[in-house]
Amino acid sequence: MFGSMDIALLLPALIFSLYAQHKVRSAFKEMSRVRSTSGMTGAEVAKRMLERNGLGSVQVELIAGDLSDHYDPIQKTLRLSSPVYQSDSLAALGVAAHETGHALQHRDAYRPLQVRQAIFPVVKFGSSLWMPLFIGGLLFSIPNLIDLGIVLFSAAVAFHLVTLPVEFNASKRALAQLSSGGYISEREIAGAKKVLDAAAMTYVAAAAMAALQLLRLLLLRRSE
Repeated sequence: MFGSMDIALLLPALIFSLYAQHKVRSAFKEMSRVRSTSGMTGAEVAKRMLERNGLGSVQVELIAGDLSDHYDPIQKTLRLSSPVYQSDSLAALGVAAHETGHALQHRDAYRPLQVRQAIFPVVKFGSSLWMPLFIGGLLFSIPNLIDLGIVLFSAAVAFHLVTLPVEFNASKRALAQLSSGGYISEREIAGAKKVLDAAAMTYVAAAAMAALQLLRLLLLRRSE
């Protein structure tokens, strides 16, 4: 099941994915050494942005992990890792503002975010099932199992694709909020944007990897 065609399809995306992960960590590390002139921490910026946009009820919590920051739309909680929550660096402010951008999307009923939330249960359910179904269908020549595996994996691909506008829009909102709120100066915008652009690359790489994997599955199905 793994031949030269698989390598030709997936290797470029894998290399891009590894490069994107290196880029985001490198950019975060670099901008983590640059303190913002405002002196505010990521947690302070997030809280002020939320209050400024009528979302004072959204909680901002400290969580463990490295770059594990995220917004929970169900609990209406913005969770920031220690390097973001407690730091006043441009990297911390950029990430905190980005996650706040997701809270603003939730408030505004941003359509791509709603779509992503709607398909998430299907993706979660199918993530551990698609491969056994697909492989089982190939081994025992059961086309229906193969097709079901492809359908479940297709949901994951759709999730990755709809994630792109969600993440790009959150970064756009973040930079606008950072600038209009006076949390960073005009000359500091480029530093925050560098971190957000690098992070965006990881989502592009994940989407590309998923799309090429789906193509591989379709080619294998066609050869049956």
